[in-house]
Amino acid sequence: MQDVFIAGVGVITAMGNNVAECLSSFERGEAGMADITHLDTVHAGKLPVAEVKMTNVELADKNGMDVGMSRTTLLSLTAAKEALKDAAIPRIETLRVGFVSANTVGGMDKSEDFFIDFITDNSKGKLKNVFDHECGSMTEVVANQLGIKDYMTTISTACSSSANAIFYGARLIRNDVVDIVVAGGADALTKFTLNGFNTLMILDKEFCKPFDENRRGLNLGEGAGYVVLVSEKVMKTLNRPAYCKLSGYNNSNDAYHQTASSPEGTGSYLAMKGALNKAGLTTSDIDYINLHGTGTPNNDNAEGTAVKRLFDPHYPPMSSTKSFTGHTLGASGGIEAVFSVLAIKHGLIYPNLRFETRMHEFSFEPETRFKKGQAISHVMSNSFGFGGNCSSLIFSKI
Repeated sequence: MQDVFIAGVGVITAMGNNVAECLSSFERGEAGMADITHLDTVHAGKLPVAEVKMTNVELADKNGMDVGMSRTTLLSLTAAKEALKDAAIPRIETLRVGFVSANTVGGMDKSEDFFIDFITDNSKGKLKNVFDHECGSMTEVVANQLGIKDYMTTISTACSSSANAIFYGARLIRNDVVDIVVAGGADALTKFTLNGFNTLMILDKEFCKPFDENRRGLNLGEGAGYVVLVSEKVMKTLNRPAYCKLSGYNNSNDAYHQTASSPEGTGSYLAMKGALNKAGLTTSDIDYINLHGTGTPNNDNAEGTAVKRLFDPHYPPMSSTKSFTGHTLGASGGIEAVFSVLAIKHGLIYPNLRFETRMHEFSFEPETRFKKGQAISHVMSNSFGFGGNCSSLIFSKI
């Protein structure tokens, strides 16, 4: 079966509005978390989040869009456009192009605006604010703006959403449905998600500390990340070499709990092991793991248990880039796929910010320094979601 290559990348997060800005923030060790400024919430000044620094007006102006569009749509379009521009595929109009996009909140930010007025007076509220509420509407709007008409679908599987979008896109190419897929995801912060995660009591009131013995929870974030997947035939027409190839992927679901990972990390283990098998690799081949690493006691213990079960006693360098971006929910797999691709391209290992104390259950700990010029041939990126929906991607040097 044919290989699938990554020809372009695009990203927007709280640490940068594009790929170059995010790489610069990594090198400087500057995270995107701060006090809440854009979201109108009672938690402002109490819970740190990782908000994209651009306002909706700025995002709309940048993309030539109506400012009334949902923030998820605006973030998605920003990163997807960067990825397509980066890929610079010759005569793309003659090829079959698909768009596989993930999100979990859809147009919920606009729905929340509607209900503020509607609850006060049910004759008020702008109905156009609820028109694009569902997740698939974001995909339709962005695909239309990108001029993609051959294939389009939406994936929403909680925090594994955009990782699943990426390997679904790869399967479309491998089965000759399309030649190119823009794949990844986006999510914006909303009151619903902030209140929901706060109710679960898994938010940290300080900046998060993934994989630290004294971690207290996660910081929510927002953003978007997309990769442009191409067939081998398209790869040979590119004006510059592809970044790498997507060599392995797997989704497993242990269905342990609606919002928690199994203590044994069963889904996490099966996802990583399945991705290795798909790629035809062994654990010793992996040069860096981009951990799911949310910073919650449950997640980090479950993921760590799975990593120990699979890699012990020889562990590759690993870290959680959520220490920079916050947990961007449905966007996290796409954003971290971009970071993984860049790790191969530039020989990078990202630091796990604020790490101090190794978890007592494990003999390994995350990297704490930004490293350049490393020999990186294979990167594993983990995205583990609610309901035990766990996915791992492996990117490999060409």
